Amino acid sequence: MNLPDAEGLLMADKAFLALRTLLTGGELRAGQFLSMPDLMRTLDMPMAPVREAVKRAESLALVRVLPKRGVAVMEATPALIRDCFHLRTILDQEGARELVRSGAGNRLDGLRDSHQRVLDAAREGITPALQQEAMQVDWDLHTALSEALGNDSAREIYARNRDRISVMQHSRPLLPDRIIPAMGEHLAILDAVAGGDENAAATAVRDHFRQTLRWWGIIA
Repeated sequence: MNLPDAEGLLMADKAFLALRTLLTGGELRAGQFLSMPDLMRTLDMPMAPVREAVKRAESLALVRVLPKRGVAVMEATPALIRDCFHLRTILDQEGARELVRSGAGNRLDGLRDSHQRVLDAAREGITPALQQEAMQVDWDLHTALSEALGNDSAREIYARNRDRISVMQHSRPLLPDRIIPAMGEHLAILDAVAGGDENAAATAVRDHFRQTLRWWGIIA
């Protein structure tokens, strides 16, 4: 049996992490096409580790290999947008319930403060820096919901889905007309958790899902 050498594995890992960073960071856009030579130049790595990185990214549905042509970054289709945000919502609802059951509401004051700070600043005027902060604060809440599950399998699924959502979000960044409503929807989730009401928390998560799809133009 021919086993890959450690250096080859290390290069493949580096190539995959670099590719993943480009995808989730928006440097490679949803629907973008690259030839393998283009990708090798972008990653500044040789063919073998780049090919392995692409295989791993394809297994996570981040890219699609086009035989003899190159690589296409996943597209933000309406069906995929709905599926990814729906999956997140399923896990977020249970995460919100777990936060209530564990009495974690009082431990989320810092998260609530950061949301309120972004909301107050957005009402005064939105800057590129605030847009970036809003995206981070947005993910901070969703991360708290997923971590509340205390389930490694769910955590892995959530992380993979987050990568797909991140690629899609860079095709339509968190724009000014979404920041204020999104922060308000998140605060409603946090308030319901702090109030100790599981059903209200789950309902607030579902409301956020519907408003997110509405903003993406998936539902009217």
